[in-house]
Amino acid sequence: MTDYPDALLERIFAETRTIAVVGASPKPERPSHGVMRFLQSKGYRCIPVNPGQAGGKINGETVYARLADIPEKIDMVDVFRRSSEAGAVVDQAVAIGAKTVWMQLDVRDEAAAARGQKAGLTVIMDRCPAIELPRLEAKRARAGR
Repeated sequence: MTDYPDALLERIFAETRTIAVVGASPKPERPSHGVMRFLQSKGYRCIPVNPGQAGGKINGETVYARLADIPEKIDMVDVFRRSSEAGAVVDQAVAIGAKTVWMQLDVRDEAAAARGQKAGLTVIMDRCPAIELPRLEAKRARAGR
């Protein structure tokens, strides 16, 4: 499923406080860096996950090697990895008790999505929260809400 109702996306954004950004990059030109910065500007706590950068900082936040290393509750896992690597991230998200896994544009893994959903996660594929959030905000503004 890649046609997600706006009400579902609105609920995810409303219930999310802390986002783990898997594949976060310290390079400002990389999409993961910009999306993380955007989400931070909207008030979300974003924690970068990148084994090659563990212990460093990205956008002011300490980088962790794995989701399991993060010492606080994660609401959403934002996946900036290839589709072939998304399944392992979904399994880790289930293991840490995340509520949502959000696979970025062009990232799809139907089997992993099914496993995540069976475990109680909401799974979004092939979408970007930095596109969806402003779209929903503009829609609300047009509706006068």
